[in-house]
Amino acid sequence: MNIKRYGLNQQGAGQFDGGKITEQKPIGFPGEGSEVKRIGPLFYWAWAKSENEGYIPLHPHQGFEIITYVISGKAEHGDTLGTKSTVGPGGLQVMQTGSGVSHEEGFVGPNMQGFQIWFEPHLTEALKRRPTYQQFNDADFQVDTNEGIRIKELLSDESPVNFVTDAAMWDIEVKSDFTYEHSLAKGRSLSILVLSGEGKINRTEFKMKEFLVMEADEQSKIAIKVRKDTRVIAIEVPTSVDYPLYRK
Repeated sequence: MNIKRYGLNQQGAGQFDGGKITEQKPIGFPGEGSEVKRIGPLFYWAWAKSENEGYIPLHPHQGFEIITYVISGKAEHGDTLGTKSTVGPGGLQVMQTGSGVSHEEGFVGPNMQGFQIWFEPHLTEALKRRPTYQQFNDADFQVDTNEGIRIKELLSDESPVNFVTDAAMWDIEVKSDFTYEHSLAKGRSLSILVLSGEGKINRTEFKMKEFLVMEADEQSKIAIKVRKDTRVIAIEVPTSVDYPLYRK
């Protein structure tokens, strides 16, 4: 199994609304500084922060499935489907942009933090579908708690999210020293963004703000040994898919 670690200087950066919204981009667009351009159908990943309030005006999307996941503060959303919504900490917004939709976004603090993550389904098929919007609050998701670890199922068989792209996603918090084991099938990749804390994946050390990518060339067991007060977001996708992918 191949494990790669990317420090902050190997990730991209961006901003909106005159710097009111700043972004760390583990997976970005060309020219943004991200060494990782995609992982299979995982196309884009931005960690957004706004101390007070920032706004992104109406803009279009097509094809991609786009998630906004809120850590603190709240995310406001409006779109040309007629949606007006707000989600708070632990809430998730999902746009399946299909044949095309425009939306506007507000990131509202104090100290708002959240993620916008894009996944790529088969675009030829996606462009035939009507765009949709889904919204979920923190309490809508299954949470498994055991011996100081809390695992929230954001995308999985247990998740309420209706999703087309082959992807799984977890929010994992650890309050005491713990080793979490993850089974990764051949041909699958697991990416982890470290929100806080530190630890070790197999023999690879990690710390806050680092991004790690694991690719399995055979059935593998990943031992994620974390120290207290550590939080990570983990996403699993196929390393490659059987449909053409968009070239950035």
